[in-house]
Amino acid sequence: MNFSEVFKLSSLLCKFSPDGKYLASCVQYRLVVRDANTLQVVQLYTCLDQIQHIEWSADSLFILCALYKRGLVQVWSLEQPEWHCKIDEGSAGLVASCWSPDGRHILNTTEFHLRITVWSLCTKSVSYIKYPKACQQGLAFTRDGRYLALAERRDCRDYVSIFVCSDWQLLRHFDTDTQDLAGIEWAPNGCVLAAWDSCLEYKVLLYSLDGRLLSTYCAYEWSLGIKSVAWSPSSQFLAVGSYDGKVRVLNHVTWKMITEFGHPATINNPKIVVYKEAEKSPPLELGRLAFLPPRAVAGPLSSPESKYEIAEVPVSLQTLKPAADRANPRIGVGALAFSPDNYFLATRNDNIPNAVWVWDVQKLRLFTVLEQLSAVRAFQWDPRQPRLAVCTGGSKVYLWSPAGCVSVQVPGEGDFQVLSLCWHLSGDSLALLGKDHFCLCFLETEEGVGTASGQRGDHT
Repeated sequence: MNFSEVFKLSSLLCKFSPDGKYLASCVQYRLVVRDANTLQVVQLYTCLDQIQHIEWSADSLFILCALYKRGLVQVWSLEQPEWHCKIDEGSAGLVASCWSPDGRHILNTTEFHLRITVWSLCTKSVSYIKYPKACQQGLAFTRDGRYLALAERRDCRDYVSIFVCSDWQLLRHFDTDTQDLAGIEWAPNGCVLAAWDSCLEYKVLLYSLDGRLLSTYCAYEWSLGIKSVAWSPSSQFLAVGSYDGKVRVLNHVTWKMITEFGHPATINNPKIVVYKEAEKSPPLELGRLAFLPPRAVAGPLSSPESKYEIAEVPVSLQTLKPAADRANPRIGVGALAFSPDNYFLATRNDNIPNAVWVWDVQKLRLFTVLEQLSAVRAFQWDPRQPRLAVCTGGSKVYLWSPAGCVSVQVPGEGDFQVLSLCWHLSGDSLALLGKDHFCLCFLETEEGVGTASGQRGDHT
């Protein structure tokens, strides 16, 4: 495992292009595009104000920069650096901006969600979509790019409209039996749309492309409901994370629950491997340390190396008692992700914040648990193989695969705190994002996770 030098970054804005050739990052009002392999600067663009959002077009030829404070979107071309486009929403303001799947239309959501404006880069025409709902996940494209589903709110009721992306004509419009629609998401095959209610009512609704209600699922009533939702890559399973600390997996044939994954604070089953992160204390050479300046001593000691140990059951995981008198309590399953091969499901239960749970989807059982020394900030699967990258806001990155797991110190001066991460589509590299900097971590994929020069725990 090798690391690049550290580069400047603002607002965690760093994204690989969909074709994997480029890496875009932002520093205040500048957009820097680098070659993803050599990290040489390919293009440097200057925007009119601080960039708050970036997004590549699907064909990797254009990149949009949203300047929400100014109500502006600036679009840059990689093929023709002298070409650029500026979209000004004026007094309507701007709260969200995204590409359509064809990479030639931009959808801008105005302030107060009054409307969505669809701008064409080819014909310079403008279309308007009224009544978009201000919710967690109110806009979803099918993976093939043919259809757009939009959550709407009109006359105090929730609706979903399905549009054809080629001409933005309305295909279907139907109301949803929800109190307060919180999100929508297409199955990867584009055949089924999942819609779910706010946390105050547990309800998942499944619709066909023509707007027919296929099924409704409710696990319980009179308690906080759904917190996270994820489709499996094969579209066979829908995982629903709830505030009661459980994941319920629905099947695509009957839309009934096939299993329920709990997140107990104590692991008793000896068949489950629990990897526990532990600090590795280096032996102090007092003779040498006596002559070093104080700053040189403090450097390595402030962020000690760590290793994974396989804990013996029963294992008690560190739990968090949520504040009952505050909004958005830290309880329930707040993060879900299926591995790209459909074999594993990774979850995080927010009141056991230091643990990542990995479930075997084929056998419908808990496979392993990783307990970190700090709360888990983010995790993401390698796009090519069942390998999970985890960060906790510290100066380490953690990798898990069925063969074992590894803790790797990010080299460099100072304490580089990894707050987020994103994989290159090949799985050969990983961008590690900090508050003001980022670096790339290059992996030797042919030998798997064990190539990392860190401290490893093996699952044998």
